[in-house]
Amino acid sequence: MRSAELSALRKPQRLVENRVSFAGPEAELSIYDTYQAASRVGLDADQLLYCGMIQGRKIMHDAHHPTEKVFLPHESFVMAPGEHVEIDFPDATTQSPTTCLTIEISKEKVEKISERLNDINPIRSGLEGWQHSSSILHNHHTTATQHLLTRLVSYFTEDHPDRDMLVDLGVSELIVRMLRHHERELLLNYCRDVPDSSGFTAALNHLEKHLAEPLDIDKLSRIACMSRSRLYAEFKTQLGCSPSELQQQLRLKLASRRLRRGEPVTRVCYDLGFTNPSHFSRRFRDFFGCSPREYHKQGIAGMQ
Repeated sequence: MRSAELSALRKPQRLVENRVSFAGPEAELSIYDTYQAASRVGLDADQLLYCGMIQGRKIMHDAHHPTEKVFLPHESFVMAPGEHVEIDFPDATTQSPTTCLTIEISKEKVEKISERLNDINPIRSGLEGWQHSSSILHNHHTTATQHLLTRLVSYFTEDHPDRDMLVDLGVSELIVRMLRHHERELLLNYCRDVPDSSGFTAALNHLEKHLAEPLDIDKLSRIACMSRSRLYAEFKTQLGCSPSELQQQLRLKLASRRLRRGEPVTRVCYDLGFTNPSHFSRRFRDFFGCSPREYHKQGIAGMQ
């Protein structure tokens, strides 16, 4: 389906959460446009629900967190089956609607991918394996995930002889990314709570506590009681990345939180060990799809 045809389908029939949906194998994609400010709009998840922001800002309220959460473009949240949230759309107008997409995925599909990941790559360090918890998971999705979402919109909406296969492959990739992100967060939280559980958890805890410092692989190897090659293999197995990639991602995520609070870009850059603002800006844009200054402005707007 061409973009003009998709835009025609999205012509507003209602001002709040105008919805256009496309069904696929074990999944359904919906695009929501909201054209006027609204508050406490309910959203229920019958299956696992992936929600990605496209344009504008919305504020989410859920039973798991007493404080409200602001969602901006390049961010997403995942709802487990049976969850309920209420959403505010403070900035939506006819000229500048708030837009998000959701992908509802069957529980059976998620369980099937989880079992395959457990068989191929079992999680260690005291965790319970590849699974999605019942809480609301807030993501800063990367540029790679953003590209995947763009492809999924194309797969769901195009008239292609292999459409269902492409949708199934794309949804499977999204599930893997979700589970990887979730298990990584669980593992890092576990390392914060029980840093001495193993040499590997101690090394992870040390890396996170010294994000601004140059990465010292030999020191991490000594803390983990592993050779360099074994340490790299363990990172790849449990986290899907190298130590330097993890350090970079953790730095950028911490930078995003500080920028969102309104801290100056230059201060955040040097505090987190980046060599200069242009290097920081390039890395940040690669990861989040916008410059630190653009993200800083979004954060300031979100506080108003």
